[in-house]
Amino acid sequence: MRWPWSKDQHNTPPVQRERTVDFTDWSHYKDPRNVIAVIVLTTTTLFSARLYRVYLRRIDQAGSIQANFWRRRSLFGRVTSVGDADNFRLFHTPGGRIAGWGWLPWRRVPETSKELRDKTIHIRLAGVDAPELSHFGRPAQPFSQEAMDFLTSYILHRRVRAYIYKRDQYERAVATVYIRRWLLRKDVGFEMLKRGLATVYEAKSGAEFGKLEDKYRKAEKWAKIKRKGMWAGKQKDYESPRDYKTRMTASEPGR
Repeated sequence: MRWPWSKDQHNTPPVQRERTVDFTDWSHYKDPRNVIAVIVLTTTTLFSARLYRVYLRRIDQAGSIQANFWRRRSLFGRVTSVGDADNFRLFHTPGGRIAGWGWLPWRRVPETSKELRDKTIHIRLAGVDAPELSHFGRPAQPFSQEAMDFLTSYILHRRVRAYIYKRDQYERAVATVYIRRWLLRKDVGFEMLKRGLATVYEAKSGAEFGKLEDKYRKAEKWAKIKRKGMWAGKQKDYESPRDYKTRMTASEPGR
């Protein structure tokens, strides 16, 4: 029996402790397996950040669109309201259904005006000018309501893709807009021109067509020949939206 105060007669070998990592020793950092892992992780992180910033980041308003997006990017989303016969509000849903919009609980498009406030992009159709509705005491132009009704029935609450060109003086994104109808991609502005519900946009400067001016002018010419929409009346009674706005502005007090 060994007493507590007795000395051990046998020499106990010293405990061997594991050697700790020496952080001043760089040899383990040079291991190819570690280097490859770091490169893969860094590349994946940078790629994911860029993917989100360029393709998956939601844009709330036209003023939030980055300068390098104009003429290079398109915006996909749902039309939440139509304000006039040539402009509307778009709720941006980047990535569409693939990114979860419409079926994931946290990826839903708001429904109420309160929820949508400051969360939609004001879009102006490029290259077309629709008849003016009644605004600020001004009378409505002929076929303005027909143009408004068509645009509303054509795009409201539907998903569209807008190819953006610039921001105008009213903080709207000027864009060519496409919609899928029966599996076919339709140019909204072109469809309005064909039906005689809009004219080719005429301005001294700042007109934007996105390389579609010739196509649009041919559509307008065809509508004139077929006497569609606003072209159905007598030529002497016709007044373009541009001429109408010029006349209304000139008739205002102080002009």
